Amino acid sequence: MAIRMELTSRKDVPVELTWDLSLIYEKEEELYRDAEEAKSLAQRMVQEYKGKLNTPRVINKCLDDYRELLRLIYQVNHYCELAVSVDYYDSGNQERSEKMSRLSAEISSSLSFVESEISQQEESMLQETAAMATDNRCYLQDILRSKPHQMHPEAERALAALGQTFGAPYQIYNMAKLADMKFPAFTVRDREYPLGYSLFEDDYEYEADTQVRRAAFAAFSSKLREYENVTAAAYNTQVQTEKTMASLRGFDSVFDSLLFEQKVTREMYDRQIDVIMEELAPHMRRYARLLKKIHKLDRMTFADLKIAVDPEYDPKVTIQQSREYIEKGLSVLGEEYVEMVRAAYRDRWVDFARNAGKSTGGFCDSPYGKNSFILLTWNDRMADVFTLAHELGHAGHFKACNSAQSIYDTNVSTYFVEAPSTMNELLMAHYMLKTDSDPRFRRWVLSCMIGNTYYHNFVTHLLEAAYQREVYRIVDGGGSVNAETLSRLMRETLRKFWGEDVEITEDAALTWMRQPHYYMGLYSYTYSAGLTVATQVCRRIEQEGRPAVEDWKRVLAAGSTKDPAGLAAMAGVDITTDEPLRDTIAYIGGIIDEIEKLTEQLTA
Repeated sequence: MAIRMELTSRKDVPVELTWDLSLIYEKEEELYRDAEEAKSLAQRMVQEYKGKLNTPRVINKCLDDYRELLRLIYQVNHYCELAVSVDYYDSGNQERSEKMSRLSAEISSSLSFVESEISQQEESMLQETAAMATDNRCYLQDILRSKPHQMHPEAERALAALGQTFGAPYQIYNMAKLADMKFPAFTVRDREYPLGYSLFEDDYEYEADTQVRRAAFAAFSSKLREYENVTAAAYNTQVQTEKTMASLRGFDSVFDSLLFEQKVTREMYDRQIDVIMEELAPHMRRYARLLKKIHKLDRMTFADLKIAVDPEYDPKVTIQQSREYIEKGLSVLGEEYVEMVRAAYRDRWVDFARNAGKSTGGFCDSPYGKNSFILLTWNDRMADVFTLAHELGHAGHFKACNSAQSIYDTNVSTYFVEAPSTMNELLMAHYMLKTDSDPRFRRWVLSCMIGNTYYHNFVTHLLEAAYQREVYRIVDGGGSVNAETLSRLMRETLRKFWGEDVEITEDAALTWMRQPHYYMGLYSYTYSAGLTVATQVCRRIEQEGRPAVEDWKRVLAAGSTKDPAGLAAMAGVDITTDEPLRDTIAYIGGIIDEIEKLTEQLTA
């Protein structure tokens, strides 16, 4: 087993493992210049447009200026947030980020009149304004859609001024998790092992040594438990705020409010959770039993669910080797797409480093008019290759839509936004299956699909979504949640899905503390929604080739000009029915069938 080292400080990380934020601003003074330009533009807009947004020409002229202001302020904020995300111990970056966040809230408050005044106009005039517009058309259509939920202009101004305050629960969560939690080492067989958030999630969860893996989970959970009350208080504040905002805007429930933003029906949301909880569970329990049998475990615990089917056949992959895998795996999407992949490596779009204070997991941030920035922690595993392909899926998506659409039309619904990312994982897996017919290799790739792509999106995040739905039901009924309630809800959700096949302990119940997605509305369920679309489109590409790829490229470039159902329809998938979801679950079951058969063949 590899010797694990304590996490290094950010300043000691080799530069080639870090992303290059100078691609946004070469010098810090450029950031402050853009911030001042945004502030001046906002002041000019107040003088020029406030009280005058009553004709199609003036409205469109104002929205043209507003697009430029959004570009500036988004770019400033993205830079600051990216700098913080790789080192929560750097107080200078935090102070700068908070300063820019305050400026954004001030600008947002001063310009809240824009949407308020436009929404107060007659519907016929707004239709005329939209008909005259080009880059502003979808924005105006969204204002028309939101008209019934718009509040008094002064109320909107006050709420906009509180933007930084509304973000406080998420900030508190991250500070507790990434700055304050210091994990002590744990000992197994007289040997001491260092522990940290990313060390646990990126390393120990996959550890083949059962004693080390379970000891790491126990030590990790023990530290989480010390912060359960402050984390619960932050989360309760988040959901109570969302409920209050839903009521103020006239929604019947917090679900209606959050789904309104996604342009998704309650039926589509509930179906995703209910069908997976009911129909995928038997397949995944079978997979858990297979893991238990292969590894000769005394019992199957929650801490054992991410171990590999064949840990001895899990080749190490360097960053340079990953480039070849990804370029070839995604080549079906065309040379322009592959060139983007090359640029990501060449121009340091990716932060591969493992350092203290860095955000966990992975994400892709794509400032309008700039390249994308991808955060992950590289551990030399094939799982990292799939993660990077996933995040490059986001990069490819926003490269396409940012190039083709107005900044207003790049706010893609979270229901759909994980489709391009999970699509890349599937394309990678399908490419690898074609490169080698060896049964052990095939089983390994198929188990990567189940243990990484489908487990992460159809199990981990879906179970979070099922738990989250119960939280919102309590809040919708006028209640509140605390650490005890949240642990109970998570424990019940996990037991419902895994049944008697997986032991769910009090430590497993603390899983609710580990995800930032709860501070992003109804986001967790959308991973399975996106992967449902991706599975169907990937199968189309396998069967039809170039026509399906071209359809997919048009979808990527469409941005938010269509709602999720419209985007899926462009790709040939009807998500208004349960057929794509049930077909995807059957497909997952078929992969597990084949893994079982290959295991029998290999152990015969």
